[in-house]
Amino acid sequence: MTVSLPAPDFDTHAGSDPHPGLYNEDLAPLPESKRRWGAFEFFNVWTNDVQSLAGYTLAASLFITAGINGWWVFAAIVLAGFFVNFLVNLTGKPSVRYGIPYAVMARSSMGVRGAQFPALIRGIVAIFWYGAQTYFASTAVALAINAVIVTPPEATFMGMTWVDWVSYVFVAALQVVLFLKGIAWIEKFLNFAGPAVYIVMIALLVAIWIQAGDRLLPAVGSIFNNSSVEGWAAVAAFFGVIGTMIAYFSAVIINFGDFARFSKTEKAMKRGNFYGLPVSLTFFTFLSLFTTAGAYIVLQGGEGEPLTNPAEIVGLVGNVVLTIIAAITFVIATIGINLVANFIPPAYDLSNLSPQRISFKTGGYLTAALGFIVGALWVATISQIGLPMFVDTLGAILAPLYGVLVADYYIVQRRSVKVADLFSMDEQGRYFYQKGWNTRALIAIGIAGIFSISAVWVPVLAGLSGFAWVIGAILGGVLYTAVMWSYRAKSTPASAEEPELVETGV
Repeated sequence: MTVSLPAPDFDTHAGSDPHPGLYNEDLAPLPESKRRWGAFEFFNVWTNDVQSLAGYTLAASLFITAGINGWWVFAAIVLAGFFVNFLVNLTGKPSVRYGIPYAVMARSSMGVRGAQFPALIRGIVAIFWYGAQTYFASTAVALAINAVIVTPPEATFMGMTWVDWVSYVFVAALQVVLFLKGIAWIEKFLNFAGPAVYIVMIALLVAIWIQAGDRLLPAVGSIFNNSSVEGWAAVAAFFGVIGTMIAYFSAVIINFGDFARFSKTEKAMKRGNFYGLPVSLTFFTFLSLFTTAGAYIVLQGGEGEPLTNPAEIVGLVGNVVLTIIAAITFVIATIGINLVANFIPPAYDLSNLSPQRISFKTGGYLTAALGFIVGALWVATISQIGLPMFVDTLGAILAPLYGVLVADYYIVQRRSVKVADLFSMDEQGRYFYQKGWNTRALIAIGIAGIFSISAVWVPVLAGLSGFAWVIGAILGGVLYTAVMWSYRAKSTPASAEEPELVETGV
């Protein structure tokens, strides 16, 4: 098949001269010969993200805490999957077209130097997520260890026992080893992890359902009958669940170009996104709901709060073999998405700060070190705010960046990017702005960020917490478009509006 793609403004392999402070091989446009991802690879990216321990915990928590009928929570989560599918198709399209990662694409709106700011923000958020997911993965390892030792430890340091610490260090080290094996090996890892987790989840549900018998459906019904809020408050809670789920995926939404650049075609990307998001999310939410409800009746005796961490649920089953198999599978799934969503992107982002000094691999080492600190503090400090609030906060920080990225490409740039200018410090370059910084974009992000973060943390705005991501993204995009229209009209020559098209085989 043959498609029209913009002609590259420089040949990254033929001795052309991008600015050394903006370029290295990891940030360069990816040639078509290295674009190997089809629909299955994108499906597995999302499947692993959905199936991670943090993803399960968030979905189960929303059923318990949203305060509305469970069918509405279920519908909200599914609808969120469709929204995320739409959002990532928007951010993925330019990277499929030009083969560049998010850190480079951000230069179009922020300036060739100013892009370091959103890349740094995105990197910091990813590092927080990386630490959190590393901790969640380590709980499954600890579960397996505790299942085979005679007397599980009780003494703790910073909220974790020695088993927890050994598990945490093991998972952190394993992720670095996998990262060093390269993206091709990680692809194979994800392709195994996605289907494997579903097999274990189904087996766990079957084991619980056999024990629960005819008590399972009434248990599910008790969760679905939750209606502590009514009227407009229930409507707000419904959309709040959608917003929180979008915020959960926000780290991948903003930098989806880091993965889309590996896609063989845009069609393959969209097909993989559809099956991996609304379809996979619906099935996994169904499994999560029934497993949580069944565990509450069979394993907890209907007492206390329902368990929302599947590792804890598996630990109560009483089957050592199932516990170990499930623990290994959950670790694989969580590590897989942690590498793809929270390790590789900040490695790109940190490399973008100083391409000649910080390679992609060096950026990965920095991510691992900083993320280790965050995860070590999870139990004692960070988790105290609650997972939904943690998710909404990180989403609120990233939302304006998404709004600006989409508004810039689709409205301001009119879907046409001059690739050479993304790597150039020429004062006449399209993305040089003021000494490499587009202060207008930074102001738009700052104003939108204040509003979206306030929606999470200011008590009087508590009702908007679930909408923080949506507020930040829309406000960021609108403000950026408003301040850039007049600037573009004055500064962009007619000859720069559309690059030459060439025929490129795919």
